[in-house]
Amino acid sequence: DRGARFFSQGVRSMSRARRMALIEREHDRLSIARQCQLAHISRSSLYYTPAGESAENERLMRVIDAQYLATPWYGARQMTRHLRRHGYGVNRKRVRRLMRLMGLAGIGPQPRTSTPAADHVVYPYLLRDVPITRVNQVWCTDVTYIPLARGFVYLVAIMDWYSRRVLAWKLSNTLDAEFCVNALQQAIRDYGRPEIFNSDQGCQFTSTAFTGVLADHKIRISMDGKGRWMDNVFIERLWRSLKYECVYLQAFESPRDADKRLSQWLIYYNHDRPHSSLEDRTPDEAYRGVPPLAQAA
Repeated sequence: DRGARFFSQGVRSMSRARRMALIEREHDRLSIARQCQLAHISRSSLYYTPAGESAENERLMRVIDAQYLATPWYGARQMTRHLRRHGYGVNRKRVRRLMRLMGLAGIGPQPRTSTPAADHVVYPYLLRDVPITRVNQVWCTDVTYIPLARGFVYLVAIMDWYSRRVLAWKLSNTLDAEFCVNALQQAIRDYGRPEIFNSDQGCQFTSTAFTGVLADHKIRISMDGKGRWMDNVFIERLWRSLKYECVYLQAFESPRDADKRLSQWLIYYNHDRPHSSLEDRTPDEAYRGVPPLAQAA
C-alpha cells in the first residue's frame, strides 16, 4: 500500500474540488470508501448535492453586483440600506453572506476579525508612482462574479497593464485558487513573463500555489493595499465594460453558454474595441506595438 500512501500525501495540497474529481466510482481495485480516505474527503460529501441559492437570492445577487460596480465602497451595511430603500426586505446578515459568496467586500477599512493562514504571505504594493511604459512590464489579475439564468460562476482574467490586453481567462464554479493558477500558467506559456505581477490580497492570489508559480518564473509580486481597489483600476474598468456591454445584456443559460459568449466579447475587446487612453488603438494593437493612426503614415 506504499503507492497509496504517496498518493494520499500528494493530494493534501490540492483543492477540495480537485480531490473530489479524482474519485473513480467504477474503480476495479479501490472501493469508494478507500478512495475517499486517500483523498482526505468524507464519503458523504461525495454524494452531497448542494441545494444552491433560491431564485430570490439570485435576484438579490444580481442587484448587489450591479450596485457594487457603481459603488465599490459599499460594504454589507451600506448595501443593506441601498436594497431596503429600493423595496427589498433584507437584513444585514443575509446581505453579508451573499456578498461573501460573490467575493465582494467594501473598499473601506475592515476590522481584523481573523488571522491569515500561516503560509499566505501578503506582499507590498510596488507600483506607486512607477511609470508603466512597455508591454510585459506589469500584469494584473482579479476575479469577478458572473450571474447565470440559474446559479453563477466566477471569472478570472490576466491583463497586461500597459496595453490593457486580456492575456488569459478562466471560469470556475468555486472560488479556489486552481482556476487562477491555470489562467496564470496559460498567460506565461503564451506570452512569456512580466517583470511585476499585481493582484489584490484575495486568498486565491496569496496562496502558495499561485505565488509559487510567480516565484518559479522570478516575477516580482505586488499586492494592492487593503481597501484600495484603485491600485488595480484597469482590470476594474474591464469588469465594468464586460458587465454593461455583455453580461447584463444577455442571460447566460449555463457555464458553457457563459464561456462561449464571454469568449466572443473578450475577442472583440482585445481586437476591435479602441481605447482613448491607448490613442484610439485596440489592446491587441497596443500590445503588438502598432503605432497610433495619426502616426501610422
